[in-house]
Amino acid sequence: MQKTGKLELTWVGKYDEPSVEPRILLEDKSKSYGDQSSENMLIHGDNLVALKALEANYSGRVKCIYIDPPFNTGQAFESYDDGIEHSIWLNLMHSRFKIMRNLLADDGTLFVHIDDNEIGYLIVLLDEIFGRNNRISIVSFKQASATGHKAINPGIVSITNFILIYSKSKSLWKPNRVYTDRGERDKRYSNYITNINEPYENWKITTLTEAFARSFDITLKEARALIKNNPEEIDKFVIEHCESVIQLVNPDYKNVGASTREYIDISRANPNQIFRQVREGYSDIILLGGKRIIFYKEKLKKIDGKYVAGEPLTSLWDDILSNNIHNEGGVDFPKSKKPEALIKRCLELTTQENDLVLDSFLGSGTTAAVAHKMRRRYIGIEMGDHAYTHCKIRLDGVIDGDQGGISKAVDWQGGGGYHFYELAPSLLVKNNKLPIYQINPSYTLEMLCEAICKIEGFRYKPQDVFHGYSSEKRFIHITTEFINAGYIKALSAHLAEGQSLLIYGMKIQSDMVLPDNIEVKKIPKDLLEKCDFESEVQ
Repeated sequence: MQKTGKLELTWVGKYDEPSVEPRILLEDKSKSYGDQSSENMLIHGDNLVALKALEANYSGRVKCIYIDPPFNTGQAFESYDDGIEHSIWLNLMHSRFKIMRNLLADDGTLFVHIDDNEIGYLIVLLDEIFGRNNRISIVSFKQASATGHKAINPGIVSITNFILIYSKSKSLWKPNRVYTDRGERDKRYSNYITNINEPYENWKITTLTEAFARSFDITLKEARALIKNNPEEIDKFVIEHCESVIQLVNPDYKNVGASTREYIDISRANPNQIFRQVREGYSDIILLGGKRIIFYKEKLKKIDGKYVAGEPLTSLWDDILSNNIHNEGGVDFPKSKKPEALIKRCLELTTQENDLVLDSFLGSGTTAAVAHKMRRRYIGIEMGDHAYTHCKIRLDGVIDGDQGGISKAVDWQGGGGYHFYELAPSLLVKNNKLPIYQINPSYTLEMLCEAICKIEGFRYKPQDVFHGYSSEKRFIHITTEFINAGYIKALSAHLAEGQSLLIYGMKIQSDMVLPDNIEVKKIPKDLLEKCDFESEVQ
């Protein structure tokens, strides 16, 4: 049997990907909104072309990418063609994920929201691009409940979506600690220290119910009735007195250290005394009757501004509801809108304030809205009219102080801004009379220079006679003037020792002898070798 170097998913057209033209971005200042010193971007246009447009300036700078791509369910949605033939869907994802990986910072994270139609293929695809060892988790997200029409048919009712989480480099990935609200009080904490402020040797322990009764100056019978009819009262009592509410737990005797076992043995032999083992760098172990005293306060975590019984984030996200979100953001996006709380969790897990977030399937604008409220920078990409009718309207509302979604949880009061961009048309277009390419007549010289810088991988920054640079020693110059030996000599005078120059021009003297540090290319001939140009001028 022949051995191959790696496992690989293949499909029709995988190796026929086009060489995408990295277009320039044109700001539509009439649609930009709010504080114009902001770096936030809303881009209207095809997301593959837009991602390519970002690659030169943003490679390695994006901390978090969240996308909710078409699920390929075979259904036709109003806003998307979500029934793309299987291999086309894989090509659509493959080409975009490769650019996304380039855009991610070395410690960055990718979240991909998907359902069960393509999850198997998508995992293999992402394993190939990002590396199987960089797969962080597969989260199950409770999207719905087994009610209504979902519960009519026999068999298994599908109520979950999935979020695939990948790091760019797992060794550099440093997530934040995130807790979720358990939703109810942990009733195992049923005891109470009545004199917590005294030395531990003098502590007196009673039941939680008795302590609750004393606080209200009522009988135990009355306290039990109050707890039954108004459980929120004892929940409030437990939170307010969390430093005194405890449970007694049997330690894992076989797996603790020798010194801790000694303390446990002594505690068992003296069941009416409280013993304390002080541990440097760890929480102390307090024992009564051989059992460890665990405090409820250690369970409390501050979530969305209030203290609740928290537990570490798991791979099952069933606490974020997708119902009643149709009004979030003030835009309607049936069956496709994701809860702001979901995006908030992704950003809480992997980002800090001012980090850069990207969503190239922006949809109704949820990711950008949440990033804005959480004071992250963002780039959102969306095609079609709903870039105007959904994303822009939603972000304008956020800047104006929208109080829906996560606003209260993050104390959002409004402010900030974003720049609205359109993708420029193709730089080169076919002549409608001759089988040749020409510069798009809508391009100014400035646009031409910026576009060629992008195509050649230079950062566009006009300075002196140069239009951009790719390193401290490599520069580019673009002109529509005739390039001859004198022109070359004049440009070379601006280069220091060890520096080199790439020149692009439309009219070039043919018999020139060039210095070793200068390269001359012709427009459009040499550009046609760099990428695909498909637009036509009528």
